[in-house]
Amino acid sequence: MKIVVTAGNTQVLVDRVRCITNIFTGRTGTRLALEAHRRGHSVLLFTSHPEVVVELAEQPPAAGPAFQVRRFRTFDDLHALMREHLAGEAGRSVDALLHCAAVSDYEVTGVYTLGPEAGQRQPIHEGKLKSGYPELWIRLVPTLKLIDQVRQPWGFTGIVVKFKLEVGLSPAELQQVAEAARQRSHADLVCANTLEGMAEWALVGNGAHYARVERHELAPRLLAAVEHAYAQRRAGP
Repeated sequence: MKIVVTAGNTQVLVDRVRCITNIFTGRTGTRLALEAHRRGHSVLLFTSHPEVVVELAEQPPAAGPAFQVRRFRTFDDLHALMREHLAGEAGRSVDALLHCAAVSDYEVTGVYTLGPEAGQRQPIHEGKLKSGYPELWIRLVPTLKLIDQVRQPWGFTGIVVKFKLEVGLSPAELQQVAEAARQRSHADLVCANTLEGMAEWALVGNGAHYARVERHELAPRLLAAVEHAYAQRRAGP
């Protein structure tokens, strides 16, 4: 199979030197990419932290058609990469997408400070925000859900694995939320965990069939599930 894996975090630029981001560094996605390569698949890894490949692999795969890495930094970078490789004709050569990246839910559309009149907010346009403002407001608006672009409008027909992170849910609640998210994105499988338990376990499955997978088994178990889904699809009804 040819597998695309996304890993890491996206940055939302506030100015040219500052950004809003999250805590994730792409280790889970990179482990999945390395496991896919170990199992003989062709891998295209989109990651914000390509150095993690060297950190996690005893012997990093040689760069070439069988293992390629593309670096992104911002939401727009990742959006462009995914659309380039998954949309339309290009997507027909990809057999599976494992969308593990922690993508920004919001983007900055303006930075404001106090205006000369009471209650007025004045936009700021600076390459680097000065430190002397008494107050700043950052306006955030929702970004596109990239995973929800994959089926339509991009028309990708391969296997799709969605990742879902929640905070403070029980396993039963997590499964319910994960399944709803999988259906919304038309994904074949979902891998879900909680912030509290992410170092220990995850739920993997679809429909009514979910398995609790220990963290150290996640990469091989998830790749085995993807291979099974791919084989079933090729076999037909």
